[in-house]
Amino acid sequence: MNQVALKILVAEESPALRQKLAEILTRGGLEVVGEAWQGRQAVDLCDQLRPDLVLMAVDLEGMNGLEATEQIMAFSPTPILVLSDRPTHPSCQKVLSAGAVDCISSAEWENGLVRRVRLVSRVAVITHPRARLKRAEPGFFAAPGLSRVRLICLGTSTGGPGALVDILSALPATLQIPILVVIHIQPPLGGGFAQWLDSKVPRPVAYAQSGEVWQECRGKVLLAPPDRHLRVAGTRLVLDDQPPRHSCRPSVDVLFESVAQEVGPGALACLLTGMGRDGATGLLAIHRAGGQTIAQDEASSVVYGMPREAALLGAAQKIVSLPQVAAVIQEACEVSV
Repeated sequence: MNQVALKILVAEESPALRQKLAEILTRGGLEVVGEAWQGRQAVDLCDQLRPDLVLMAVDLEGMNGLEATEQIMAFSPTPILVLSDRPTHPSCQKVLSAGAVDCISSAEWENGLVRRVRLVSRVAVITHPRARLKRAEPGFFAAPGLSRVRLICLGTSTGGPGALVDILSALPATLQIPILVVIHIQPPLGGGFAQWLDSKVPRPVAYAQSGEVWQECRGKVLLAPPDRHLRVAGTRLVLDDQPPRHSCRPSVDVLFESVAQEVGPGALACLLTGMGRDGATGLLAIHRAGGQTIAQDEASSVVYGMPREAALLGAAQKIVSLPQVAAVIQEACEVSV
């Protein structure tokens, strides 16, 4: 029985070198399923073609080999063999530290490339989340064509009370957009949390009421009551006693998923400090629905659980420290059209 040929993606800037590599690999019984000369191409082709191995040069047009490796290892982990005649150079070492498996020089191509490719392709690689955890570039939300923000949603758990005070105190009074909040606080402590928060921030805070029209709550902060899920259903808010999600009721995911469905590109959501993973898939749903998404960074989180899970899913378009959250929210609301 003929052995199925390994599928190889070649990422090299020079057309002549790409051709030479393809010839060597094909003679050795391997299949070249794609060629890229730009880092972005390599990332996209790796996701589309799912090769068994990527031959990756350090120097690529646009996104370089290091950045491309970070993206591949974060979103579609694949064994990467680096093409470099300077294996000890810092540029090559950085690519290896980002998740590439090994390095091969051009002097080894004729007699050693196929053997090395076969060996490296057997390595079981793991996800390296560096690219997901990196902060988005400043001004991300300044892209034209974004829908006007109509609803802001915040989700948090451990460390949440202080984070909410900091954010809500820093938002300007001119920002008159309804704000929905889910925080994991168990009764009886949760019963008085809305009143406590109302005394700490310069905008009205109350528990959400089932049937309330959320568009009419401009400038207000509405919290999910203790032990009740909060959802958006059309123009109204709904409270229910459906089963807990991730052992949580209220659940951030329940709110965020409803907002993704009902508000879509008009939503802005932020996942803050907290234990566990509640809110991560909901934040991703809002992102996929065209909304704008933020997660708190590790350094400023009391517990880096919920926002970390969101970052690993690629749900957060921006990852920022707690002191930056209010400014990012304000920027997003001001640039929306």
